[in-house]
Amino acid sequence: MTAPVLTVSGVGKAFRRYKREMHRILSLCGISMAPSEERWVLRDINFAVEPGQAVGIVGRNGAGKSTLLKLITGTMRQTTGTIAVNGRISAILELGMGFNMEFTGRQNAFQAAGMMGFNQSEIEGVIAEIEDFAELGDYFEQPIRVYSSGMQVRLAFAVATAFRPEVLIVDEALSVGDAYFQYKCFDRIRSFRKQGTTLILVSHDKAALQSICDRAILLEAGKVAKDGSPEEVLDYYNALIAAKEGEEIETIAHPSGRVQTISGDRRARIESVALYDSNGTAVETVAVGKPVELRVTARAHADLEKLVLGFALKDRLGQTMFGTNTFFADQSIDDVTEGETFSFGFRFDANLGPGNYSVSLALSGGESHLVDNYEWRDLAMIFTVVNLGEPFDGKTYIPTTVDVVRGADKAIST
Repeated sequence: MTAPVLTVSGVGKAFRRYKREMHRILSLCGISMAPSEERWVLRDINFAVEPGQAVGIVGRNGAGKSTLLKLITGTMRQTTGTIAVNGRISAILELGMGFNMEFTGRQNAFQAAGMMGFNQSEIEGVIAEIEDFAELGDYFEQPIRVYSSGMQVRLAFAVATAFRPEVLIVDEALSVGDAYFQYKCFDRIRSFRKQGTTLILVSHDKAALQSICDRAILLEAGKVAKDGSPEEVLDYYNALIAAKEGEEIETIAHPSGRVQTISGDRRARIESVALYDSNGTAVETVAVGKPVELRVTARAHADLEKLVLGFALKDRLGQTMFGTNTFFADQSIDDVTEGETFSFGFRFDANLGPGNYSVSLALSGGESHLVDNYEWRDLAMIFTVVNLGEPFDGKTYIPTTVDVVRGADKAIST
């Protein structure tokens, strides 16, 4: 059995304040001194990461994500527990990687790579690749102080990945870069993963987490709240963000083998959901481009000022392909009485690529479930789209008319 590349056992981190500096020094020397103030940002963190895994770390601001990464990389020491790393770690934890603002990009590249443990000849062997990947042009020979934040990210990522590490850690820094450079970075990350590199990614970009990671860990108030597939963890995180006093978050093993998340205060609830074809027959398999209707029934369990139903179509990774609601259709329901029932119908063409899709539903009091979340239900139903002969490729089907005119001097009519 392959040993984990990273093992975090019982890790906690407390920031302590002492009445006198001498008390702090004595505590560092192993002499027990009671602090005047103690704030725990992480408590009892336990997980292991296998070689080649891609793990996303998610959580609200202040949940302890950045602190955990600093402990893993050794730039900060844990208060309790142990961290074992099997291999070399390369990390981008903050903008600039500690660059010297007066050094040029080239000088900083040599300095940063040297601090990572590489010697002069090793760095000289990859400096041209660093320069090429960063695409800074003449700025590579200019001081970092004239760089934009995006340019600093380009250089930092190019240096951090010049040598393939066993573990690559990226903490939000890529969100600063432009779309083109983000694509380059994720392409390199995917290439490293194929070669066995383990990835730990902190990001608020759901699409990036779902497309790259095969596991996610949710931190909440300094503890691990959920550890599982990105879809399961991000659904739970979404519910947690919207949760208010009196709301419940429920997770259920779905027949598909995935985990369903249901949240809300239950003042209104989904009673049924089904997909129908153009003949009015309930279906679980539909053909690309064919018209369908999503029918939902709901019941109010309290008097409500407003009731809105929304739906989202998600692919097998949990990425949203499309979503809308009755608020945007100007069909919100006002002055709802407890016990009332409602039927909703959403008609659309199944312009999706072949594959399995799920429907998420949300009953709320406004345009978003963040206002009044009555019930949010992921995996409300699953259906399959099949291609019966439409000539296209991709995740969405866009019927296209093609005009071709032979001869460059002739214009295509409009």
